[in-house]
Amino acid sequence: MCGIIGYTGPRRVVPVLLEGLRKLEYRGYDSAGLVYFLDGGLVKHRAPGKLEKLAAVVDEQIGVASFCGLGHTRWATHGIPSLDNAHPHSDCSGNLVVVHNGIIENYSTLRQELRARGHRFTSETDTEVLAHLIEEYLTDDLPAAVRAALARVDGSYAVGVLWAGAPKTLVAARNHSPLVLGVDAEASYMASDIPALLPYTNQVIFLDDREMAVLTPGVITYQSVDDGRSLRKQVTTIEWNAAMAEKSGFRHFMLKEIFEQPQAIINTVSGRIVPDTGRIDLPEIGLADEVLAGIERIALVACGTSWHAALVAKYWLEKWAAIPVDVDIASEFRYRRLLINERVLVIAISQSGETADTLASIRLASALGARVLTICNVVGSTMTREADGVIYTHAGPEIGVASTKAFTSQLAALFLFTLHLARVRDAAPAEQLAELGQALIDVARVIERELPLLQTRIQVLVERYYDSRDFLFVGRGLNFPIALEGALKLKEISYIHAEGYAAGELKHGPIALIDKEMPVMALVPRDSVYRKSISNVEEIKARQGRLLLVGTQGDGHLSSLTDDVLYLPEVHEELNPLLYTIPAQLIAYEIANRRGCDVDQPRNLAKSVTVE
Repeated sequence: MCGIIGYTGPRRVVPVLLEGLRKLEYRGYDSAGLVYFLDGGLVKHRAPGKLEKLAAVVDEQIGVASFCGLGHTRWATHGIPSLDNAHPHSDCSGNLVVVHNGIIENYSTLRQELRARGHRFTSETDTEVLAHLIEEYLTDDLPAAVRAALARVDGSYAVGVLWAGAPKTLVAARNHSPLVLGVDAEASYMASDIPALLPYTNQVIFLDDREMAVLTPGVITYQSVDDGRSLRKQVTTIEWNAAMAEKSGFRHFMLKEIFEQPQAIINTVSGRIVPDTGRIDLPEIGLADEVLAGIERIALVACGTSWHAALVAKYWLEKWAAIPVDVDIASEFRYRRLLINERVLVIAISQSGETADTLASIRLASALGARVLTICNVVGSTMTREADGVIYTHAGPEIGVASTKAFTSQLAALFLFTLHLARVRDAAPAEQLAELGQALIDVARVIERELPLLQTRIQVLVERYYDSRDFLFVGRGLNFPIALEGALKLKEISYIHAEGYAAGELKHGPIALIDKEMPVMALVPRDSVYRKSISNVEEIKARQGRLLLVGTQGDGHLSSLTDDVLYLPEVHEELNPLLYTIPAQLIAYEIANRRGCDVDQPRNLAKSVTVE
């Protein structure tokens, strides 16, 4: 989820680009770059690291007499953070540059084809393919060349293109990645998010999927990516302040990130499920099929929310890949005798890839001979460099301390690995694995549809729960870890004492806590353990517990147990954890917001725990 800024107009371009990048730095901060037209050619500056590194590089160019350019802050998806991998990327001549947010799924095939035609690549990124592909089609019509190139591309993109042959023109296009344009009487702007535009204009136009725009000073025209036909677009007046705009109108980053989950899941899955076959393509996994086939046991190692993702994966891996799985909290893993050898696969799960306890665990596992796979959201992080292989989650930057979209993206990545391992071990029929892969894609669409409806319902419900001192979450089977995650979210951001339990464990002690003052959120989908779950709910009701139930649409029995029911569509049972975590997150968010807590930066917590 990178940041893009573009400008053409009467202002000096470098200050406009730098200011825009500062507004967008939350979208990507492992490298940055900008390019502008000057004296008949393009001048490009790039730097790895934070934006101030780029600002130092271009300090002497602040007043340069250039009036058209592009800027970019990178959140790495292909290739480590480095100078060569920083945007913008050029064609062979250096006269055409591209900035890009998204994932080009077929970049490897295109790269091989273009190399065979004599193109020279200087980076590891998927984005550079676009620059060379446009060069391949470019004569004197830049928009036509961009359309022709994008016709060859599979995946998501928000693209900005600048060519020395059209010094006052920018071309923008989008598909599944956001791109917003701004216009005033003299200038035209493009950006991946509204904050970069607000210092200059509040008149914006939102590009839709497979739409393209040609920007010249004060004038923007629109056309279809597919056939070039002209389009008409509506101008929207933005009335947010800058702080709200950074959150795309959401009150908090956490809420924004909850709503970004469908796209984060799709980004994690994109290009990894081979159409029609159901095979899983994990090119960065670093472990050959024969190596995986020889693994006798898996150890999942993680902390906090990532540990809950590991608990869900244990159910999946044992059921579908037919392999024993241990799950360890990383801070405990390395302080006991480990029965680990070369036949054990250790999977470390971490949003940042820098979590101290998890990092120490994989180092110990490697020393004992184990193969190590990392599931991570940050390209080039320490864990990804030290592991034998990696599965990136492609969730984009997560600003809120309480993890949301990183969690569901981890679940998606772990489910993909489960399907891959099941095929390698010949543990399940190919048709069934293909069905499960499609179910993973489908659940993202369900979540996207249900999110606003759930939020509206929960905003009413929280009035009865926000002042609670304690809270219980219960679930069975695949939803037991989601009960743990729901309790963690609530305690993290609302400071309410909350605990998650396997529903069947209530009568082994915790049921003593239940009375008419105790709220209990129970996850009771119509799944293979539904009847057992309902029996546990009846036990809570018999002791006057305050029931908040989350279940399957059409289950009228739930409304006979309590007035407070959240209904969700029926999805494949294996994917219930991704769906049922959404109401748990929203309950935590809305309660914390109602209590006036600092949702994005709760007390005593840090986003990445890099010390023991």
